[in-house]
Amino acid sequence: MNPKGKTRICVADMAALMEKVAPSFLAESWDNCGLQVGALHWVVRKVWVALDPLLPVVAAAAEQGVDLVITHHPLIFKPLRKIDLDTSEGKIVAAALKGQVAIYAAHTNLDSASDGINDVLARKIGLDHLVPLVPAKQAEIHDGAISEIKPVGMGRIGRLNPPRTVTRLAMEIKKQLGLTKVKVAGNGDRMVANAAVCSGSGGGLLDNFFASEADVFVSGDLRYHDARAVEDAGRALIDIGHFASEHIMVDALFNKLERAVTEAGWNVQIAPCRMEQDPFELI
Repeated sequence: MNPKGKTRICVADMAALMEKVAPSFLAESWDNCGLQVGALHWVVRKVWVALDPLLPVVAAAAEQGVDLVITHHPLIFKPLRKIDLDTSEGKIVAAALKGQVAIYAAHTNLDSASDGINDVLARKIGLDHLVPLVPAKQAEIHDGAISEIKPVGMGRIGRLNPPRTVTRLAMEIKKQLGLTKVKVAGNGDRMVANAAVCSGSGGGLLDNFFASEADVFVSGDLRYHDARAVEDAGRALIDIGHFASEHIMVDALFNKLERAVTEAGWNVQIAPCRMEQDPFELI
């Protein structure tokens, strides 16, 4: 389907490549991944990787001749009854169509995928021996005659070597991710040998964290009552924020796609979008 050295690359070719990176069957049932705006036959010469399909991102992509924007968060979560150009979604759709910029999303499938966002996050904070916090199906990857089975699923659990306190781990995460602040709940002096992570909003996996052997849960968008529950359980959590836990996907996916198109001999330029900032400002 995607012969090496192919000269005319279309959205369909990039979608097939993304299917290898983040198979669509890994997406949660409520999610909406894949092509959001555009057409599979549109020619692709330039690609941006971004976290969000924001209007400034799509408008800038159109101005700079970008043919495809691959994002983590989908533009469309629920079926639209109409395209109202006065709404946020309508303005983005209009800008994309006017500039002929296709938008493609890899959301929970990229969360769950092997070498996806959760693997990247876990490794960035120093975890190894990674396994899914919530195991999903097995991803079968074919490379010629070689078939490799890798564990996939939501979140990750990994080992810290050597163990360290919750407070020290939180400080190391701040430095590694370039953050000014993180929120910590639980005993900061607790020694952490095993940690669980979940990119984005991790509150839905809190019960899975309690059922695991992890000492601390690292995620974003954790609530007051989540913190109280963690205190009651004698464990700890580190809230690094939604943006910080997921924006790491931009460079990781950019690197993966750049290697893939180079190996395939495709004349496609891949670039990370550098416009995005956390919508929350600490003052």
